[in-house]
Amino acid sequence: MSTSNVLYDHPGPRARVRNAVLSVVFGVGLVALLWWIYTRFDQAGQWEARLWKPFTDSKTWTQFILPGLRQTLLAAATGMVLSLAFGIIFAVGRLSNHRWVRVPAGAVVEFFRAVPLLIMIFFIFYGVPFLIQGPVSAFTAVVAGLTLYNGSVLAEAFRAGIRSIPGGQSEAAYAVGMRKSQVMQLILVPQAARAMLPVIVSQLVVLLKDTALGYIVAFPELLQRGVNDLSANYGNVIAAAMVVAVIYIVINSLLTTLANWLDRRTSRRAFRVPRQTAPDSTPAGGATVAEPQG
Repeated sequence: MSTSNVLYDHPGPRARVRNAVLSVVFGVGLVALLWWIYTRFDQAGQWEARLWKPFTDSKTWTQFILPGLRQTLLAAATGMVLSLAFGIIFAVGRLSNHRWVRVPAGAVVEFFRAVPLLIMIFFIFYGVPFLIQGPVSAFTAVVAGLTLYNGSVLAEAFRAGIRSIPGGQSEAAYAVGMRKSQVMQLILVPQAARAMLPVIVSQLVVLLKDTALGYIVAFPELLQRGVNDLSANYGNVIAAAMVVAVIYIVINSLLTTLANWLDRRTSRRAFRVPRQTAPDSTPAGGATVAEPQG
């Protein structure tokens, strides 16, 4: 039985008219806002051809935007892998039956969730060298900060996903002799990852955008190279920011599309019902049962 009628009441004629009117009003308001922004930029001369001409030159892309994009994607990909691993490990640690594991894991997660990412990157780049008596690269500082912060958020997401799984599955696994590590690895964590996939993808999108905070340590990512360095040469900061914003939107849209595809694929695989064969009507021993006549 579908629960859609319980969760959502279909609008009646008056509600449909009201929703249509509100949609038109908000649509007109949005168009008016965009037109106002366009006219204000036009009055400031931000649409002049000389400000946008550098983007038609290949050297602008090869010297500024593409190198920055490459560093952004490299830092984001590394941070994503490490954050997922960090999240899984500390989520399992927070669910441990041993207090000496559960308490430190919880303290680490809560601490790194509370510290702003910008301060974390700043401290790793400028403070850690005093502790290790050696320099820390900007790439290492950015990736470490992204891993600690986003990994802590993902740890809470995984923990919530694991707790949302019915307890009967764990009990059945323990009943057949599986250890807790096997239950986590084979049953709980895969289902939690699938259940929390929207939250995980949202946090990975945030991670990708947070690479822009690397400017505090002069990390040559997309914002630094595509906006600051480019506008310093051509004086087109607004145009450069718009182009970089479009690039971020495209990348995040592709990441979200990939996640939706994976979600649909795993859902079809999870709910695929095996084909059942008709039961054999022949009794044991091979004898056949005669049908009654007339």
